[in-house]
Amino acid sequence: MTITLPPKVEAAEWIRCERCGEIVYGKRFARELGVCPGCALHTRITARERVEQLFDDGSTVVIEAPPTPEDPLGFTDSKPYPERLREAREKSGLDEAVLCVRGTIDGHGIVAAVMDFRFMGGSLGSAVGARIVAAAEAALVERVPFLLVTASGGARMQEGTLSLMQMATTSQALAELDEAGILTIALITDPTYGGVAASFATLPDVLLAEPGAHVGFAGPRVIEQTIGQELPEGFQTAEFLRARG
Repeated sequence: MTITLPPKVEAAEWIRCERCGEIVYGKRFARELGVCPGCALHTRITARERVEQLFDDGSTVVIEAPPTPEDPLGFTDSKPYPERLREAREKSGLDEAVLCVRGTIDGHGIVAAVMDFRFMGGSLGSAVGARIVAAAEAALVERVPFLLVTASGGARMQEGTLSLMQMATTSQALAELDEAGILTIALITDPTYGGVAASFATLPDVLLAEPGAHVGFAGPRVIEQTIGQELPEGFQTAEFLRARG
């Protein structure tokens, strides 16, 4: 079937860069693919926008999502978990925090799992893990490269240990691709934290990161509070990590 993309987010008429403060015409900002022409800040974009930017027009097909429980723990904090899911779906137009597709890039077949931070902070839950595994399995069967585009605050607390188990299942799926000699690529975007950074985001053969993307396990504020020291400038950015191996 042909992919049914979530609703397109219309660009504002004018956009103010959150880093340099430059005012950019919305349509120009869209043409620049969400990169500020003043300071080159790579702003967060939606999963739909990412798919449209990367894939050949009309080539994408949705990978069917495996069934998973909606609320396995019956979890409630200030709101019931099902209500949070409903709000996230209305806000993002997605049914989960990852969009998995197969298609072509410059005519070459590829499978991709693209995360969307707008959906509960791109958190890793059972459904996200199952979809990434299904996408990896599709790449294995079709013997095409597998691309992961990450954007996440980490594991989804509303699913407790079940969310942490997805670190193992996704890692195993990538190990099977590695054993089969299939290329895996990660495009790390801002932010990529927690269980996602500690598992499938950093396991592929090739790691790419957008300039300024923050990558790590715990956030800098938590680390500073734990060690009682001020962190160096640029800590946890892609550039900081690359410079230090």
